[in-house]
Amino acid sequence: MDNMKINYWEIATRQMTIVDKNQQTLFKNAKIAVIGCGGIGGAAIEILARMGVGQLNIIDEDEFDVSNLNRQLMSSIDTIGKSKAIVSKERAQLINPHIIVNAFDEKLTENNLEKILKDCDIIIDALDNIYTRIIVSRYAKENNIPFIHGAIHGTLGQLSVFTKDTKSYEELFLLPSLNKELNKETKEIIENLSKEIPPAIGPTPNIIGFLQAFEAYKLITEIGKVTYAPKILKFDLLNLESFEILEL
Repeated sequence: MDNMKINYWEIATRQMTIVDKNQQTLFKNAKIAVIGCGGIGGAAIEILARMGVGQLNIIDEDEFDVSNLNRQLMSSIDTIGKSKAIVSKERAQLINPHIIVNAFDEKLTENNLEKILKDCDIIIDALDNIYTRIIVSRYAKENNIPFIHGAIHGTLGQLSVFTKDTKSYEELFLLPSLNKELNKETKEIIENLSKEIPPAIGPTPNIIGFLQAFEAYKLITEIGKVTYAPKILKFDLLNLESFEILEL
């Protein structure tokens, strides 16, 4: 079948009892940035495409390796050694031929921040280092773009949504960079906080990525309750009773 003959509204059929056509059209016209295309980001990209988002800006400088196979949905034997951003773009377009995906096979820095994030309606944090989260969250707050934070460690996961009207990412987690210029000294302090390569098991990053994608869906369609900071969703998959929303 010609991919472009696949009707957008047929893809969305099963969710149209949850939202109406006007709400889904808002999502169809939305532009979301996903920063990172690994475990968390791959899950977010996959489900955003399936839910019918109109446009994605995705960025990741890494290539897939064998250690990604335990959790990263975009990885397979065939993608080892290939760009995570490019593979994720191709995957999203196989799922939803109507989606526009701008893939950036590069590192996100202060120099290309504007290019990647300009005109985006929402930014999804699928990062694995605190310093880049800080520069992205600052940009988001300054430009009134919701920033959906997600992070994992082994079986632990957390999620919170930041806007211009909430506490900032740095405020909520009391980071030493709060109200400071991001100079060489501050950067060194921050980078020392996240030197460890965190453990990760399949379900954890995927759950976080899916939840972040749905927070984005809620923000755009205005259905449901968004987990705005200072509220934070936390869980430990070793204890399913641990799922809770805290207020920091």
